[in-house]
Amino acid sequence: LKPEVDRLCLVCEMSIDKSGRIARSRFFEAVMRSHARMTYAAVADILQKRDRNVRNHYHQLVPHLENLYGLYQVLNKAREQRGGIDFDTQETLIEYGSDGKIESIRARQRNDAHRLIEECMIAANVAAARFIRRHRLPGLYRVHDGPSADKLEQLRGLLKRTGLSLGGGAEPTAKDCAVLLAKARNRDDYQLLQTAVLRSLSQAIYNPENGGHFGLALPAYAHFTSPIRRYPDLLLHRAIRHQLHAGSAEDFSYSQIDMVAEGEHASMAERRADDATRDAVEWLKCHYMVDKINQVFDGVVSGVTGFGLFVSLNDIFVEGLIHVTALPNDYYHYDPLSFSLTGKRTGKTYRLGDALRVKLVRVDLDERKIDFELSASGERHRRRDKSRKSRRAKLDSYNRSLI
Repeated sequence: LKPEVDRLCLVCEMSIDKSGRIARSRFFEAVMRSHARMTYAAVADILQKRDRNVRNHYHQLVPHLENLYGLYQVLNKAREQRGGIDFDTQETLIEYGSDGKIESIRARQRNDAHRLIEECMIAANVAAARFIRRHRLPGLYRVHDGPSADKLEQLRGLLKRTGLSLGGGAEPTAKDCAVLLAKARNRDDYQLLQTAVLRSLSQAIYNPENGGHFGLALPAYAHFTSPIRRYPDLLLHRAIRHQLHAGSAEDFSYSQIDMVAEGEHASMAERRADDATRDAVEWLKCHYMVDKINQVFDGVVSGVTGFGLFVSLNDIFVEGLIHVTALPNDYYHYDPLSFSLTGKRTGKTYRLGDALRVKLVRVDLDERKIDFELSASGERHRRRDKSRKSRRAKLDSYNRSLI
């Protein structure tokens, strides 16, 4: 998109009431003209910080942005009421200097401008799913199932130890999960609980059979808003345009059987792309850390496995492993229900969210691995950090696929 340049588009026009319900919607082909190329930071400065200089620079657009911000608040409230889960997740932001070298690696902070776009996209995606359902057109839905019986049992086992419980019996809803996370939000072990809930959920897939979207608490959901980036969106555009040109499901170029194959391929390609992205980011992180061997850092336990502890650093958005053999001499028992390692002889326990001081001992660029060990003062500095912001763990990359 370029400012003041005509672009062809497919429009989703929605009428949304004060409760955030999409009262009606329609689709049509059009020509659009963007009036400004803005950044999330600039929009957040206008809407949240109310920065006078930025507001003056975009003074013609401010009323429209504020109107849209009001819509976001209505949609967000509706999401909360229906029980849609909003995980507190982070992505990596790598900043480069003028010489092309990495200057910093930090967590990308979401603001209300990001959330505003997300809610508008979700609304359009819901309308698109309704459209193909109503016209019985072959298309791909974004299907997200709830937790399996096995994962639900594991989650309840962990919750039992924390004094919390998940409602809903054998088939909890997204709202039950959202209520649980709301109750846990101010606890020291919030990160542990959020990670446990996230890992209990299935990965979203593309499927021509609508199965609803558990995480967003929606009966039907499809991807419509990114046809230049996602093939499933383009397939959905083709179906909608086919209907707009008086076509029928019978003479559409894609059959239901075709969509099964397309959905399987798109789901596979999404996982492959996520893996490639993660692989590239991890290599860059290793490259940034390679000259920092023997330096000491403060961090938090962001993952626990039978072979050791993953530690996410506080000041650099980088994660590495303390192998179980690098822990104080003991035999350690791994408890998958509480995400903990406990020494058999000493009784010393390491859990998600624990603060540690670590020393960087090895970086393997080929394997994309970073190894830590406890620093000499690591045990003296081990503590439960009360600041949730400082101990937010990096969650599995597939959390982005929940939407």
